Amino acid sequence: MADDSTSRFQAGQTGLIVRIPDAELAVRAWRERFDPSAQAGVPAHVTVLFPFLDESRIDARVRSALADTIGSHHAFDLRFERCGRFPGVLYLAPEPDTQLRRLTEVIADRWPEAQPYGGQFTEIVPHLTVADGQDDAVLDEIEADLLGRLPLTAGVSSVDLMVHDGAKWQERTSFALLG
Repeated sequence: MADDSTSRFQAGQTGLIVRIPDAELAVRAWRERFDPSAQAGVPAHVTVLFPFLDESRIDARVRSALADTIGSHHAFDLRFERCGRFPGVLYLAPEPDTQLRRLTEVIADRWPEAQPYGGQFTEIVPHLTVADGQDDAVLDEIEADLLGRLPLTAGVSSVDLMVHDGAKWQERTSFALLG
């Protein structure tokens, strides 16, 4: 979800993610050690929109609008062939990322108060975080291991609404993409 310390997560925070279960075997051990979101219960994923609306605002009307918005997009496949980096962060880069970017854009357009990463970054860069807050030597070690496990592919057929309960992230609802 957020590439951030779990202490900054607050009860009621939400996010929209695409689960990537096909990546779990390759990344689980690294994420459990070096990704705070994994430690907080978030599976291997690519974030669509974080933060989204506070849980108190997600009523039947919002869930219906999300279902309509997400459900108007087709399911798609992703391929992970390479790693990428932000400062202190190692991630798997999904290709193509066009559908992920589009989902983020249409949801943020529908709920302009929910800008990706709180408006902190101007460019949307879809990614599957493997390690966060680490120095280059650690990231180099992880990347060398991951490159031997790539490529991997994943089918994307839904977007999940995750909610932080004050301690862990929990899935609340899954919204299907067009089959």
